[in-house]
Parts: sequence; C-alpha cells; structure tokens
Amino acid sequence: MRLGNKIKELRKKNRMTQADLAKKLNVAPTAVSAWERNENRPLMDKIAIMSEMFDVPISYFFEDFKTIQEVRKEPAQYICTEFSRLPIIGSISCGDGVIAYEEIKGYEEVPSSWLNGGEYFFLEARGDSMINAHITDGALLLIRRQNDVDNGEIAAVLIDGEAVLKRVYKTEDTIILQSENPMYKPIILKRNDMKDVRIIGKLKKVILNF
Repeated sequence: MRLGNKIKELRKKNRMTQADLAKKLNVAPTAVSAWERNENRPLMDKIAIMSEMFDVPISYFFEDFKTIQEVRKEPAQYICTEFSRLPIIGSISCGDGVIAYEEIKGYEEVPSSWLNGGEYFFLEARGDSMINAHITDGALLLIRRQNDVDNGEIAAVLIDGEAVLKRVYKTEDTIILQSENPMYKPIILKRNDMKDVRIIGKLKKVILNF
C-alpha cells in the first residue's frame, strides 16, 4: 500500500475528514488531498505527528516500499528503513575558501536512501525566479555540497554571501547563472570576476511545503 493510501486509510479509520486532518497538521486541506492521491508526500514532521496521532510507528508509513519496488520496479530510492537529520540553513558565509553555516533555522528528517555519500543540507527557496522548474517560494531544497556541477544542472550558488538557486552554464571564460523565469535576466560572470561567487552545492530534491 502506498503512503497516500495509508494516510487515507488511517484518517477514515479515525473518522476524520481531510479538513480535520489538515487542521491538526496545520496544512491546507488540498495538501492532504494531494498526499492521499500520491501526488505529493508530507514532510517528516507531519509524518511524525500522524504517527503519534494514529498510534502507529513511523516505519508503518514506509514498510511496504520494498514490496512496491520489487513488483513495480520503481527506483530503489523509495526503499526507506532509516532516516537522517539534516540542517535547514538560514545563512552561509565563505572565508578563505571555507564554507560556514552561520545560521541553522531547524532540522528536517529525510530517508537515508536519498543520500548517496557526501554532505547534504537544506535551503529554503525564496521568490519565483525558478518557478518554471517547479520550485516555489518556501519549498525545501535538498542540496549536496560540492564546488562544481555539470552544464545545465541546478546549483546553490553563493553570491556576495547570499545563497541563490540557479541553472549553471559554463564556457571557457564565462559562467552564466540562469533563472527559470523569463522575468529574470541571466547573471553573466567572467571567471576573473568571480571572487565573491562560488558554487556550493547541487540541487538533489525539492520538497514542497504546503
């Protein structure tokens, strides 16, 4: 049984409407509806609340993923047995080439199967510059820390101490930081002028927060 179906089953078993559950979780009823249709997945804090509310272990929400993967040949990333706690970074600095997390706003638990070596952290999306990549204001961005990405990949880039998300294109002497919204012009940088610009990580996942 998929995660959304389990949420629906538990909700009905406890005689709750989608609006009832949404109110207890402090989310919109449309969020619960999207979960139950398996179009989106709740964040781990919401799953933890439902685990306590419905008196089931957190593992209950994920225990059937291995069977689903074997039957439907879905990617192994859906197999979830362990979780990792990652920081949500509010501000980042770079001094002498060393990246430092100056402010940690909180933590989010994610399936360990999402992580494939390296260091990971979360940033919060701000604004609508990446809207055409389905990255909305307030979304959590799972970033794998690395100092370079391939052409066309989306990366977290530190510009004058501010972390922004852009699609990166490189030539021999130029780096172009492209938004996914035609309202925003690309940022074109000569490599010689990049003292205050640094790629700090690659976007791995976007988690919508309703």
